[in-house]
Amino acid sequence: MTTNSLPVRTDTPVRTPAAGPAGPARRRKLLHPGAGRQHHAGPLAYVLLVVMAVLSIFPLYWTMVAASTDNSRISQTPPPFVPGPNLFSNLARAWDEAAMGKAMVNSLIVAGVIALSTVMFATLAGFAFAKLRFKGRNVLLMLVIGTMMVPPQLGVVPLFMMMSELGLAQQLPAVIFPTLVSAVGVFFMRQYLAEALPDELVEAGRVDGAHSLRIFWSIVLPIARPAMAVLFMITFVHAWNDFFWPFVVLDMTNPTVPVALTQLSAGYVRDQSLIMAGALLGTLPLLAMFVVFGRQIVSGIMAGAVKG
Repeated sequence: MTTNSLPVRTDTPVRTPAAGPAGPARRRKLLHPGAGRQHHAGPLAYVLLVVMAVLSIFPLYWTMVAASTDNSRISQTPPPFVPGPNLFSNLARAWDEAAMGKAMVNSLIVAGVIALSTVMFATLAGFAFAKLRFKGRNVLLMLVIGTMMVPPQLGVVPLFMMMSELGLAQQLPAVIFPTLVSAVGVFFMRQYLAEALPDELVEAGRVDGAHSLRIFWSIVLPIARPAMAVLFMITFVHAWNDFFWPFVVLDMTNPTVPVALTQLSAGYVRDQSLIMAGALLGTLPLLAMFVVFGRQIVSGIMAGAVKG
């Protein structure tokens, strides 16, 4: 019995895969053809950036111009657009008449404590809502978000009565305690950690025997640092500029910066240059903080954007 077999060609060239990017990198390049390419801005982009920069800086420049002139010069038409000679004298008058030294110390204490507590509590709550599994998690999250819909003015009367009963009225703790944490901060940190914190890291910590607080300290905090920096800056600026609740619960003997500025407009004829000088004094600490920590804040925003 014979067996017929087909001839096998041995001269067929063997194709070897060409050298190139790895599989995942190649797939990313096929899905996103422009990945890795450096994009250059056109003239229109530079024009828009210059316009936005001028519009952003002009209010601060106008405040400095108004603070450096007198009240009669501000009311002229057209108004001045060049700084005058009275800047330092107006700043000294505003510093003395509004007790800006004590007001800045009070604002620094209030804004610093509120910002630190908000960042820590919001990060804890955001981690719990994002990665921990417990009963009623979604209901509690909806209740936290629902508090954002309630106008703060509705709680002023009962909150003031509570602070009075506790003996905290006209004191800085009355401003600090009601704002130790915010629903906006909790929601912000929850959204960030839900995307930036992999579930595998939390599970690996559980396997190693770490409890929730240990996981939070060793794993969550390093990952959440960019978002925490952004939240700290936003909360600090908001607490520094807050006027309504400190004006209600504090008096002129123990004011924050926005409350102290009301003393400059208490006369029958308002000195606009003096008011602008006080506003400029209240803005300088925020500008100094941004100059010192601006690079860290911007890098935190960019790192959060890349992770997102």
